[in-house]
Amino acid sequence: MIWQEHICTDKNILIGKPVVKGTRLSVEFIFQRLANGWTEEQILDNYPQLSKQDLQAIFLYILEAMQDGLLFSNQKQSA
Repeated sequence: MIWQEHICTDKNILIGKPVVKGTRLSVEFIFQRLANGWTEEQILDNYPQLSKQDLQAIFLYILEAMQDGLLFSNQKQSA
């Protein structure tokens, strides 16, 4: 799967945050739900415009961002 088929940015939608295509649901918003303990099933039930493929695309998007070093901790590492 290619995440670009499901995730896009548009400066006119949520000030350019990455969103699931055809929605105003940001990657950040969905990922926050997962971080707060929501299951994939709960997300899909509450946001029926999303598909399992959309969720997989979100995971791939975040994985790629981490691999590219776009996500990092701002905590100091101890020596």
